[in-house]
Amino acid sequence: MKAGIERLARGTAVLGGLVLTLVVILACLSIFGRGLNTLGHSGFLPGGLGDALIASGVGPINGDFELVEAGVAFAIFAFLPICQLSGAHAVVDVFTSALPQAVQRWIAAFWECALSAAILLITWRLGVGMEGKIANGETTFMLQFPIWWSYAASFAAALVASIVALWCAYARLREAATGRVLMTDSGGL
Repeated sequence: MKAGIERLARGTAVLGGLVLTLVVILACLSIFGRGLNTLGHSGFLPGGLGDALIASGVGPINGDFELVEAGVAFAIFAFLPICQLSGAHAVVDVFTSALPQAVQRWIAAFWECALSAAILLITWRLGVGMEGKIANGETTFMLQFPIWWSYAASFAAALVASIVALWCAYARLREAATGRVLMTDSGGL
């Protein structure tokens, strides 16, 4: 089961990375186009070069901020499962590092369960928000695509995060109870 959870988390992270890469490329192209458009309007270019640049249609990509917003939201949720699985969340263990290993394992299990509950709550509320966006038919301002599409992509990634979070909570509780290491980082231990 662990191998399947790892593949699921890694696959979601790769997909999130691809989307984030496309978002960065989109933003760079839009900024470059905006800069060229500004240069064409500046009067700095000789002869009719500025007018030719403007006439070419160069400019920012229409609705770029809407696509960036949707892509980044998805990427955040897509990276959450691998972060959860690898224990890459911030850990402050100044006081607990001196405690016995068994106590540290139970503390790690407690926080894993708390984080899993938070991820489940976020996933649930994201699903409720998506239902609301579907019901009211809200669209983005510039591109006019339904907002629920962004919610659906983020919700799908959040569902994967929930599955991984539940497995991680189970693994941490089992580690605490048995002392056997099931997760690579073992709660930062």
